[in-house]
Amino acid sequence: MRFLSLALSVLLLAGCAGGLQIDDSLRSQGQSSRVQYIVLHYTSTDLARSLALLTRGEVSAHYLIDDGSAKVYRLVDEDRRAWHAGDSQWQGRTWLNASTIGIELVNQGYFQGPAGRYWQPYSEAQIDTLIVLLKDLVKRHDLPIDSIIGHSDVAPQRKVDPGPLFPWKRLADAGLIRWPDAAAVAREQARFATTLPDVDWFQAQLQQLGYQVPRNGVLDQETRNVLIAMQMKYRPARYDGEPDAESAAILQVLNQR
Repeated sequence: MRFLSLALSVLLLAGCAGGLQIDDSLRSQGQSSRVQYIVLHYTSTDLARSLALLTRGEVSAHYLIDDGSAKVYRLVDEDRRAWHAGDSQWQGRTWLNASTIGIELVNQGYFQGPAGRYWQPYSEAQIDTLIVLLKDLVKRHDLPIDSIIGHSDVAPQRKVDPGPLFPWKRLADAGLIRWPDAAAVAREQARFATTLPDVDWFQAQLQQLGYQVPRNGVLDQETRNVLIAMQMKYRPARYDGEPDAESAAILQVLNQR
């Protein structure tokens, strides 16, 4: 028995010394990409500072797109986790770093001025490049429509990026996300102008869309923050967190899938 144990030990050591051999000739059909969503951010600073923050600290992203040259930097391989989403939730899934690709856009975000916030616009070249990248990612990871979301969508209590000047409609026109039909929104808005749903209805609709929102029937600050995130995306002309008829119409149309 002692001889058998010694022989097994020798064989194991020999195997380790010779390297592990794995048969890689077969592939299981039951698999898919680990990527479920793509999360868009702005960096709140310039290119040099953005690169420093995303490569030398704890925060990271898979891709960074410059605002001037529209150059794309790949900072983390897609099969590895980047630290970009933080405490996050979408469609019931939490801590989305493990299941997302993070894309940072070089953009200052907003400046606080005497008249309120001033938001930096995105350059045409930067958005054109982003759309090309997104189409490639969606195709390679076989992502369904509406898999592209903002940081403010997944963390509305603490984040506002990519902000109200991000052109979500451009992504919709490129077939990357759904967009509420304007005629349908107008019809629903006229109906809701007569009788506005209560707060619980808004909370339920926001939750159905994917947001994490309280279900207490109270227009608290948390609910307002989620409404602001939705409004910045689909109605950036006014994002005050008020549950009005137009916001109700947008939610109704979006959730009629």
